Amino acid sequence: MSDPAYTTPLGSCYHADSLDVLRALPDNTISLAMTSPPFALHRKKAYGNVAAADYVEWLWPFAAEIHRVLAPDGSFVLDLASAWEKGGTRSLHPYELVLRLCKIFYLVQECYWHNPSRLPGPAEYVTRRRTRVKDAVNVLWWFAKSDNPRADNRRVLRPYSKSMHRLLREGVKPARRPSQHAISANFDKDNGGAIPSNLLEAPNTTSRDPYLARCREAGLPIHPARFPPAVPEFFVRFLTEPGQLVLDPFAGSNVTGMVAEQLKRRWLAIESNGDYVAGSRLRFAEEEQPVTTDPPGCAAG
Repeated sequence: MSDPAYTTPLGSCYHADSLDVLRALPDNTISLAMTSPPFALHRKKAYGNVAAADYVEWLWPFAAEIHRVLAPDGSFVLDLASAWEKGGTRSLHPYELVLRLCKIFYLVQECYWHNPSRLPGPAEYVTRRRTRVKDAVNVLWWFAKSDNPRADNRRVLRPYSKSMHRLLREGVKPARRPSQHAISANFDKDNGGAIPSNLLEAPNTTSRDPYLARCREAGLPIHPARFPPAVPEFFVRFLTEPGQLVLDPFAGSNVTGMVAEQLKRRWLAIESNGDYVAGSRLRFAEEEQPVTTDPPGCAAG
């Protein structure tokens, strides 16, 4: 394995082909693989795309290596956007991929990333013909190497609502809802926050990201498909503990590595585009703002 393009106190970023680096990693060493690979789109993007018909076979070697390097209690979180056929119907390749991945992984849970700032698309059917509504949700597929991955939702609790605070003050009377769910006297126990749902809401239109300004100053291209930090933050908190190793094999601007560093996790990032690697390095300047100490935005359950 070649030397990293840069290192930090907790991580390393490689300018390399992901398969080359993955194949050099030892078995059972990664606690979380969190990534958003290039999507299968009809229009080519600057970061590269694979045709939908080839997507499952293209991604499979990466997935097989991720399975090998995952710790026995490790998790693999894969961000996939919905895809469209040219006639305005859904492509089935994301589902074909998930079914293929389930031959080696356990599917633990689907989570959903709602991006309220996403532009209307596909434009032909949403804004011209007006026969579809805009896509605003990506599925974050949570896979694991076993049926009992390391996870603790107490690390991602949400603030209680005003009504829950009132129940904590006044208490609750045991009752049965119309759905037949029983509300017991223990319902008013203060657990420090509400358990989040599997719906995360995080816009990606921030204009205050220091990464943007630093890339412009350095004359480097800005990665066009960046994670908002709240997305990897949720899973890094939820599925790992400080000191454990987080991997992003399609790192882009390395938001996952930045979040892992700030949450005291070790990290490993791999990116094949040298300009994106150079730009991602700028995220680790001393004045970079830390992630919030509160859990990321998501709907409470």
